[in-house]
Amino acid sequence: QVQLVESGGGLVQAGGSLRLSCAASGLTFTVGWFRQAPGKERDFVAVINWNGGTTNYADSVKGRFTISRDNAKNTVYLQMNSLKPEDTAVYYCACRTVVGLTTNPDLYNYWGQGTQVTVSS
Repeated sequence: QVQLVESGGGLVQAGGSLRLSCAASGLTFTVGWFRQAPGKERDFVAVINWNGGTTNYADSVKGRFTISRDNAKNTVYLQMNSLKPEDTAVYYCACRTVVGLTTNPDLYNYWGQGTQVTVSS
């Protein structure tokens, strides 16, 4: 059983930055960030493999968001720059207990409780 705790969300103006953290209670392999806006489905944002050597991003955030990890701290980060109002959502981190990157949320084993990000125009 792995517990994930997100932090770092908040209210920011358009063009601003936030850094989300996802702290894990145990070993994780692939870790992904997803987001869900009101009335919409949960969408893939970014994913990172076990050693941080491979990443993938949704087209909507490429060039603005960066995913990274510090395995010594069991923490994955999502640096979000040039934020836009359409980035407003609850952001979730999730992990797999097997290797292999995927953007499919159904293939993740554990989820955090989410952190709200609100970008004002």
